[in-house]
This record gives sequence, C-alpha cells and structure tokens, in this order.
Amino acid sequence: MAITEAKPALPLVPPLVLVVACALVDTDGRVLICKRPEGKALAGLWEFPGGKVEPGEGPEAALIREMDEELGITITASCLAPFVFASHSYETFHLLMPLYLCRRWEGVVVAKEHAALAWVKPNALSTYAMPPADAPLVAYLRDFL
Repeated sequence: MAITEAKPALPLVPPLVLVVACALVDTDGRVLICKRPEGKALAGLWEFPGGKVEPGEGPEAALIREMDEELGITITASCLAPFVFASHSYETFHLLMPLYLCRRWEGVVVAKEHAALAWVKPNALSTYAMPPADAPLVAYLRDFL
C-alpha cells in the first residue's frame, strides 16, 4: 500500500478579467488618455482607452470595437502593435490587460463615453492619476516613445 502525501490546497484566486487597451499615438508623439466618468469605478482617473474582451472575441477585434464605441474612430488589426501588458489584482478580480500601440486610424477622436480626453507627451503621463493597472505602463511608453 502506497502512502501519498496530501497536497496543500491551492489558494483561491479571483476571476480573471481580460481587458484590452490602446495607446493611440498622434503625429506629434502624444498619447491619448481618457478620464473615467462619474458613476463608474475609479471615476476621475485617467486611463488608456479600451475595454473588456467579450466571449468569443479576440483581443484585436475587441479593441477595434471599443475604439469605435468609445472614441468614434476606425482602426484595423494591421495598425495594432502588441506592446506590453499589465497584470493587477483588484479586490474581486484579477485584471490582465495587453496594451497595443496604434499610430493610424480613421475619423476624429471624440469622447463618447469619457468625461474628458487629453493628448499627452509620454514624459508627462506620470502627472495624471491613473488606475493601478494603467500606471505601470507609463514607464514603458515613456522609454519607448
């Protein structure tokens, strides 16, 4: 008869939420950030535009959809470059957020869902209060752009 060791119980982890974000970079090298509106979690903080990946949807398709819904612009998958990702544990979920770079889009950027928009030089991004998942991405953008 073999004696087996009891394996320690794995800690429970909160649900994983996949969100995509985009660093839109204009011809002057500025990055678009968006202010979260009142009534939403983390209201008043500045974030990179994007949103949740829906079931059955790929990250690029989700970002194309979100850019249209949030900003009224059209982007294509060929203009999205995977850049870096954030991994952050909030109290009730764990967020995994790939950040894409995009330098080409069609249309004029408008705030359809945000309280405000700002085009910011990468060196100045750290002066804006951001959600815990977005903030670490600023250094990568500053160093790359």
